Amino acid sequence: MANSIVEEFNAYRSKMNERILSDDQKLIKRIFNLDTNAFTEGALDVKTKELLGLVASAVLRCDDCVRYHIEGASKAGANPEEIKETLGIATLIGGTIVIPHLRRAYEYLDAINENREA
Repeated sequence: MANSIVEEFNAYRSKMNERILSDDQKLIKRIFNLDTNAFTEGALDVKTKELLGLVASAVLRCDDCVRYHIEGASKAGANPEEIKETLGIATLIGGTIVIPHLRRAYEYLDAINENREA
């Protein structure tokens, strides 16, 4: 199951990103490029940027974005406790309406951690 949730998310995301970018819409391509460049090393390291992205995504209640930034933060070296603390801050800022997204975030984080252990 753990592998499935991560693989399904990444496969769907890749497939649809390719589809979207194949339309050759200049504005959309620029937005994708801006997003990619915003999360590269700069004054802030990538891990910090991914954790900030995670807070914003949880507060804005975007499950796809939460998954994306959990995975990005994890790949950038954030450990599960750092990610959970970040989610705690997001829940504090966003309020109880964030809790359903917090549940799905924990599910995805558990799946990523199970994949690492496998």
